[in-house]
Amino acid sequence: MEMTMLRFLESSGSTAIRNRPALFGCPLDQTSTFRSGSDKAPKAIREASDSIETYSPFLDRDLIDYKFADLGDIDFSNADMETCLNRIESFCSTILNHGAKPLALGGEHTVTLPIVRGLNKVCQDFVVIHLDAHTDLRESYEGASLNHATVIRRVVDLIGSERLIQLGIRSGTREEFAWMKQNGTLYQWDKGSEKSVLKRLNNREVYVTLDLDVMEPAFLPGTGNPEAGGWFYDDLERFFKMLTSVKLIGADVVELNPGLDKSGMSSVLAAKIVRELLLII
Repeated sequence: MEMTMLRFLESSGSTAIRNRPALFGCPLDQTSTFRSGSDKAPKAIREASDSIETYSPFLDRDLIDYKFADLGDIDFSNADMETCLNRIESFCSTILNHGAKPLALGGEHTVTLPIVRGLNKVCQDFVVIHLDAHTDLRESYEGASLNHATVIRRVVDLIGSERLIQLGIRSGTREEFAWMKQNGTLYQWDKGSEKSVLKRLNNREVYVTLDLDVMEPAFLPGTGNPEAGGWFYDDLERFFKMLTSVKLIGADVVELNPGLDKSGMSSVLAAKIVRELLLII
């Protein structure tokens, strides 16, 4: 029988491997304001990956040929938000100390910030590519300065706007869109846009944060804040093809809400995305 991705994940090592991806779950959902449930995502992605082969025809690569680790999920039991984020940063720092590359399964989008904090301690020139339907650039939201709607603004506070590229954005406040225009962070994603993005990257290392609501909700309805007008899978494949020409030092895949899609297709698509990222890293 063909080995599926889940069975391969279950048989992969539990120790971070130098220069290889280290997969880990961040089942965090404390600031959702519309529909909660993203804390169930890491488990759902692993379970859905049982239908995914280890071979990627698009990349012509097979997980069987590459070493990586699945380190399981971080325990957030009875912890407040600050403690959870500190645990993520500490976990990420341990991965980086082993010379491995983090690949996180969210969870809400807030999990990106502590990972970027950990990376920024060892590399101060990488660029964050942010795929999302939403800007996530508010200074505060519902009285809080750190949540899923402010996480990218907090990332910018840490690394600066020059190290941020945003793709797929189609929802936000007037002020957020004005900020993106002023700082030149938002790029169109049409055929040929890769050249502009690569020029901005200027051969620097890349971290990708991929909010699954960047996708058209007709194809991925299982997310807490769906927004019409999103990416089709061929848009994502063009992005993945571009990533094969850069040095990808880590990534996260966030905001899957598996309970909102009884068909399970959203989780399957998320699992396929994780497979491609594993193979690219």
